[in-house]
Amino acid sequence: MTDQHFGESGGKLSYGSYLRVAELLGQQVVVSDPAAHDELLFITVHQVYELWFKQVLHELTAARDRMLEGDAYLPRKALQRVHVIERVLIQQVQVLETMTPQDFLAFRAHLSPASGFQSVQFRELEFLSGARDPAYVQRMAQATTAEQDRMWKRLAEPSLWDAFVALVEQRGLPMGDENVRRASLLTIARAQPDEHADLWDLAEGLLEHDSLASQWRSRHVDMVERQIGTKSGTGGSSGAPYLRTRLAFRYYPELWELRSFL
Repeated sequence: MTDQHFGESGGKLSYGSYLRVAELLGQQVVVSDPAAHDELLFITVHQVYELWFKQVLHELTAARDRMLEGDAYLPRKALQRVHVIERVLIQQVQVLETMTPQDFLAFRAHLSPASGFQSVQFRELEFLSGARDPAYVQRMAQATTAEQDRMWKRLAEPSLWDAFVALVEQRGLPMGDENVRRASLLTIARAQPDEHADLWDLAEGLLEHDSLASQWRSRHVDMVERQIGTKSGTGGSSGAPYLRTRLAFRYYPELWELRSFL
C-alpha cells in the first residue's frame, strides 16, 4: 500500500461531505409564515438536544453492556462523558431563555400538537436510566412503528441499575431484596480503597447522572414557566404543572438513601 498523508486522498472526502453539513443545515425548516425570527433558534436548540440524546444513549448503552460483562472501567469512563454532556444540556436552556414570551408566542400556535413530550430518544434515555413506565409508550401515538418498537425494546432490556446490580453480584456481594442490597452497598462504601473502589466510583457515577438529570428537569420547568406560565402544553399536557410533578423523581433512590446509613 502506498503511504497516505493528509490532503492526498484525491479529494474524495471533505469536512462538509464527512459531516453532511449541507444536509444538516437543510433540516431547520420554519413553519410560521411570515417566518418568526426566533423560530429558527427554537428548532436549532431542540435538534441539538436530539443529537446529544443520541450520543448519551450511545454512551449509556455501552456502559450498561460492559457492566453486564463484568467491566467497571469503561462504564465509569462513559458516565464521565455523559456527565459533561448533561451539563451542556443544562446550560443550553439559557440559549432558549434569550427568547422572550412574546417572541415564542409569535410562532407557538403553529407547533400544536407537537411537543417535547413526544421525544422518543428522551423516553429511551429514561427507560435505560431506570424510569420504566410503559404508559409513556402507550401515550405516544404519534410515534412510528419503528419508534414504538425501539421504546418497547428499551423497556424489555436491562436498565443501568440492573446492570450495576449484576456487576456487584459478580464481585461476590449479594443483591437480593432492598435490605440485602443496602448491606452490600454499605460494604462497598466502607471498604478499603483498594478493595471496591471501582464499584463505589461507578455508583457515584450513576448518582451524578441522576443528579444532573434532576437539575435539567428543574431548569427546564423554570424555562417553561418563564415562557408560558401555567398554559397547557402544545401536546395537550398541563405544561409546567405536570413538569413540576416530575422534579422529585430519582432513577436510583437506593443510592440516595444509602447516605442515611453511612
